[in-house]
Amino acid sequence: MGSYGSGGGGGGGSTSGGSSSVVPARSSGGTEEDLQVMMDQRKRKRMVSNRESARRSRMRKQKHLDDLMNQVSQLKKENNQIANTYNITTDQLLAIDAENSVLRTQMMELNTRFHSLNEILGYMNAGATTHTTPSGAASFAHNNGTGVGAGAGTGSIAVAGGGDGFINPWNLISVNQPIMASPNMFFC
Repeated sequence: MGSYGSGGGGGGGSTSGGSSSVVPARSSGGTEEDLQVMMDQRKRKRMVSNRESARRSRMRKQKHLDDLMNQVSQLKKENNQIANTYNITTDQLLAIDAENSVLRTQMMELNTRFHSLNEILGYMNAGATTHTTPSGAASFAHNNGTGVGAGAGTGSIAVAGGGDGFINPWNLISVNQPIMASPNMFFC
């Protein structure tokens, strides 16, 4: 601010001339010191306040970082669980696919055997059912397993089994026997 005293008074402190606005020089120096002290106190308060604010900010940032690290740990744990579940499911899928492949192969084999057996039964039933005679009449030969039927000699063929379309399995033993071929058979 400045000194309020007049320049020619010599700093005496007298109030000559009725001037009440004159302030002694000592008091003006004290005011500047007071201002400096107040400014220093304000600086210190601001500094302390800034330090406290920075400390709170660091604490908030640290807490946020800790929360994020906890969240990362939790997400990693969940990812590991999901990966384990995925691996287990994949292994189960591969096992089921392998089992399905085996079952499909078995089904194809059984279907082939079924059709082969149906063909064999068809041939056997075709041989055991009706045969036309030269006159065009169909007849069954009931031979009771002897091979000679009642209609033998009349143009009908004797059939092993009854006329009911079923074959007597005791007379078909040769059907179940394997056919053996020797290599010498083809050389004359």
